[in-house]
Amino acid sequence: MVTIGDVARAAGVSRSTASYALSGKRAISAEVRQRVNDAVLRLGYTPNAGARALATSQTMVIGLLAQFLEDEFAPAMLEYMLGVSDTARELGYDVLLVTEADGDKALRRITDSRMVDGLVLLNVAQDDDRLPVLRAAPQPGALVGLPGDCSGLDVFDLDFEEAGRMMVDHMHRLGHHELILVSQPEHVVQRGGAYVWRLQDAALQQARLRGVTLHAVFGESRQPAVGRSLHALLDRYPSATGLLLNNEAAAAALPTVLHERGLTVPDDLSVIGRYSDEFARVFSLPYSSIESAPDRLGRMAVRQLVRRIESEAGRAEPYVVRFVAPELVDRKSTAAPRT
Repeated sequence: MVTIGDVARAAGVSRSTASYALSGKRAISAEVRQRVNDAVLRLGYTPNAGARALATSQTMVIGLLAQFLEDEFAPAMLEYMLGVSDTARELGYDVLLVTEADGDKALRRITDSRMVDGLVLLNVAQDDDRLPVLRAAPQPGALVGLPGDCSGLDVFDLDFEEAGRMMVDHMHRLGHHELILVSQPEHVVQRGGAYVWRLQDAALQQARLRGVTLHAVFGESRQPAVGRSLHALLDRYPSATGLLLNNEAAAAALPTVLHERGLTVPDDLSVIGRYSDEFARVFSLPYSSIESAPDRLGRMAVRQLVRRIESEAGRAEPYVVRFVAPELVDRKSTAAPRT
C-alpha cells in the first residue's frame, strides 16, 4: 500500500511538505505541488480517510440529505443530487447520501458523530424540522431551496416568483388571454413545498395585472394519473391557448397526451415548462422552458459550503441567500394564438 512517505520520497520533498501540498493547508510553490501531484498519479496514492480525519479533524465528506418522495418526479430530484455530488468530487470531497424519512433524526446522528464536514439539504420545506438541528450543529450547512426562515444558513434557489411572472408575460406578449398553469401535486404544498406557491402566486398576480385568465391547478406526479389529469384539463378549458408547466412529470407526459388528441405545438397550443435543459434532452421535450438550473444550484451550495469548511475567512462571512435568475430557453413551442 502506497503511503504519504512514498509520495514524499518520489517527489523529493519531506513528508510534511507532501502532506501540505495535498491538503492545501499551507502555501506551497506551484513547482513543488506539481511534483507531489505527479508522484501521486505515478504511484496511485489514495489518502487514508481515517488517518486524514485524525490528523486534520476533517473527513473530506459532505452529507447530502435528500428524499425521493412519491409525489415528486424522481428524475428531476436526481439532477439536484448530481449537481451536489459532481461539484463535491471536483473539490476533493466524497458525498454521504442520507435518504431517511426522519430527516431531523438522521441529521442529528451524522452531525453528532462528526461523520461529515458539512451538509447540503434538498427537499427544503417552508417550516423544515431539520433546520433547527442544522443551525445547532458544529458543521456548516447549505440549502438548495428557500425556507421560511433563512437565518444562520446559506440558501440557494431559483427565483420562482420571477419565473412565474416571466411565463405569463411571454404568453401575454404573444397575444394569449387564457392560460392553464399545472403545478406540482397538492401534497407538495401541504408539506411545505414553498416553491410551488411562490411560482403560482406570482403567475396569478401577473396574469391579473395583464388581464389574462389563468387557471391554476395542481397536477399529478406519476403515470397514468398525470396523463389523465392533462386530458381532463384540456377538456375543462377548451378555450385556453397556452399551457404553463411547473411540473416535470406533466411535461414528460405531455407529448403523448397531445399526440392522442391530435394537437400540435405551437399551432394548437403554446407551451412553456420549468425544467433543466438536460431534463429536456433526456425526455426529448420540444417545449420552451424556464431553466431550473439544478446543477448550478448544487454547485453554488457546495462551493459556499467548502469555503466555510476550509477557511477561517469563509466561516466568518455573513450568511447568504442567493437566487438564480430564471432564463427562458426558446424551443419554438410558443406562438400567437389562432384567431
